[in-house]
Amino acid sequence: MNTASVIKAPVAGCMRWGKWGAGFSTAEYRQMIEDCLENGITAFDHADIYGDYTTEAEFGAALKEAPSLRAHLRIISKCGIQMLTENRPAHQVKSYNTSAQHIISSVEQSLEHFGTDHLDLLLIHRPDPLMNPVEVAGAIELLKQQGKILQFGVSNFHPHQVETLLKYTRIEYNQLEISILHLPPFTNGMLDHCMQYQIVPMAWAPLGGGILNDDSHPRFRSIVSTATLLAEKYETGVNEILLAWLHRHPSGILPVIGTTKIERLIQAKNAAGILLEREDWFKLLAASTGEEVA
Repeated sequence: MNTASVIKAPVAGCMRWGKWGAGFSTAEYRQMIEDCLENGITAFDHADIYGDYTTEAEFGAALKEAPSLRAHLRIISKCGIQMLTENRPAHQVKSYNTSAQHIISSVEQSLEHFGTDHLDLLLIHRPDPLMNPVEVAGAIELLKQQGKILQFGVSNFHPHQVETLLKYTRIEYNQLEISILHLPPFTNGMLDHCMQYQIVPMAWAPLGGGILNDDSHPRFRSIVSTATLLAEKYETGVNEILLAWLHRHPSGILPVIGTTKIERLIQAKNAAGILLEREDWFKLLAASTGEEVA
């Protein structure tokens, strides 16, 4: 691994910074980036499709105003989904495309959008039923040789899909839905597989995608009640406790915090320094499942 490109927790998720959310101006993008860096948050998660293919370029416009920022950032982006949107009139149906041509052209377009010569990490956004692993690996190795990507990973891939690619190229990250409200990765082999192959799991929606703000959820009361008691014990907040719950897992989960508020990212940064006691971890598990372990 290139030590210059190490990605540290938390990762700032940028999906809602533009058209799909806050609609930041260039000045607001730049302020958010600078606020993140001032608080030790250096990794930024994108995808080519975010904002109907507009968010990368908007983020890049802020970097072009202050080029010195780029050296301090770790830029992550994803490709492989073809969306139906007005600025992609050639797309006839929402589909996946992991052809070598599409991967390479997507990366080159992302580099142009960001105004940079490399991505720190490229992810394939979704498993593609037509994926040719040899073709994907060839594109990735070419991009690495050209210095256009430093690291490679996948997103939403199951273990057998990861292994298909692993035969031909190195996979360093797998971005998955993981939270106290989405427990399958803890039991279906996904996190075990990551540890087996030294793949870093990145968690999207690590706080349940807003569900923990909905008291109609069947496990809302038990999770929040338990997390509140633990927050008092560890002298911190509920969000920090729920993220610390992820950090406690030995696979080294990296939460991707999809927020437009620097305060939420600072909370996530603080969570990385909390080590939950083993029994406290199981208290939260029981609160989520409604059952004690067998």
